[in-house]
Amino acid sequence: QVQLVESGGASVQAGGSLSLSCAASRLTFARYLMAWFRQAPGKEREGVAAIDSNGSPNYAESVKGRFTISRDNAKSTVYLQMNSLQPEDTAMYYCAADDNPVRWNRAVDFRNWGQGTQVTVSS
Repeated sequence: QVQLVESGGASVQAGGSLSLSCAASRLTFARYLMAWFRQAPGKEREGVAAIDSNGSPNYAESVKGRFTISRDNAKSTVYLQMNSLQPEDTAMYYCAADDNPVRWNRAVDFRNWGQGTQVTVSS
């Protein structure tokens, strides 16, 4: 069974930065599209960023220019560098993996999920 373990969530002030990591195991990591989703209380889970097996990224419009997704296939780890954080970025952040999602930003397309890491941004 695929395991995804997120880390790096914290509480920060607006304008600050955080780096999230997701360590994957029990999968052929290099073949998987890896994504970050987030879910705020009372809201649907939304795709934040994804990176495919070729290293090509996709971003939600709300985070373009502020967030950067990357992957290290040798370490089976995907990262999310978050800069210029704003209170609206506050959410639980989840790592997701799938070898053939139809859409990178649709949660139902991903069969493997981590437990999440909390990001809280205060103004």
